Amino acid sequence: MRMGCRVLGGLLAVSGLLVGACGGGAVAADAGPAPAPAAGFPVRIENCGAALDVPALPTKVVTSNASGLEMLLWLGAQDRVLGTGFPPAPGALPPELADAGAAVPVLGTAIIPKETLLGSGADTFITTFSSMGSMGGAAGQVPTAEEYAAAGIEEVFLQSTSCPPRGGPVEDLSVEGDDIRRLGTLTGTSAKADELVAGMEATVDEVQAAIGPVPMEQRPSYFFFDVGPTPGDPMATCNQQVAHAAITLAGARNVFSDCAGTFRQTSWEEVVARDPDWIQLGVRNRGSVEANEAGFAEGVRFLKEFPATAGLAAVQQDRFLRIPSEVTTIAGVRNADTVRRIAATLYPDRLRAEQ
Repeated sequence: MRMGCRVLGGLLAVSGLLVGACGGGAVAADAGPAPAPAAGFPVRIENCGAALDVPALPTKVVTSNASGLEMLLWLGAQDRVLGTGFPPAPGALPPELADAGAAVPVLGTAIIPKETLLGSGADTFITTFSSMGSMGGAAGQVPTAEEYAAAGIEEVFLQSTSCPPRGGPVEDLSVEGDDIRRLGTLTGTSAKADELVAGMEATVDEVQAAIGPVPMEQRPSYFFFDVGPTPGDPMATCNQQVAHAAITLAGARNVFSDCAGTFRQTSWEEVVARDPDWIQLGVRNRGSVEANEAGFAEGVRFLKEFPATAGLAAVQQDRFLRIPSEVTTIAGVRNADTVRRIAATLYPDRLRAEQ
């Protein structure tokens, strides 16, 4: 994909082919004619503060995890996906995408090993994180910019997670919509991207129209509980995480809205002090409906048995929402559906639950 003159010159000079490329001069006669660009290309997209020039349609795309993969599947670009890391668990994708998702080769069950990624033949790597090292990769296991360039791989970031706005709380899904449109531009599926974003906006608009008259001070407080393997170590979902936007759009008040950033470690004592009216049990997909239901049950059992939380009104009155973690905390098309599910639970007299 994009290769600046400095990098292109360095690679071609090694093989003795460079004569005057990038400066308008002639190239060696045996270089052959340049391939015709795909319709709509070249294009330019924003890439976490940098302008990324894409000369041709990517044909060998690798995704860092299920977030970018799901966006590409929604866009209908699965024929250009070479592989993924952090693959979606069975049942994590919506039924209409399940077969296409299952056909994508898994290059890494967690972070894709550096050698595997660089040797994959990919022309594009779509990453959900600004530094894959933050997801458990040790120093030296993540390719450098120079290594990506030498392998001919362009690194494209999902901006909603790699470089979310830092000016204040994120209270809408516009950044997620921008990601979908950027990937639509990148993969030549802009019309589908516009359709998907329009659908998300329509869902959110319906919710906003239903709950709009409710004053902010009357909106219930809300805690997202990540039901992980160690529920005794709760995380605060802060005001620059997509879950905060979903909670806010659904007409609730995130009890950790004063926390800047995405997540931070907290304590159950702090959660209890903030006394949420509702608690979402954010279970990460465990591979089956039965396993997921068991995860929700584990979350309820913990909250009812743990002394610090057993006395919360939300716990005693079973004010729980059983909504998976992925569709709440990971950017994607289904974030809008999560907004509606939350709102329909909190405001059943204003918004009918989906059947």
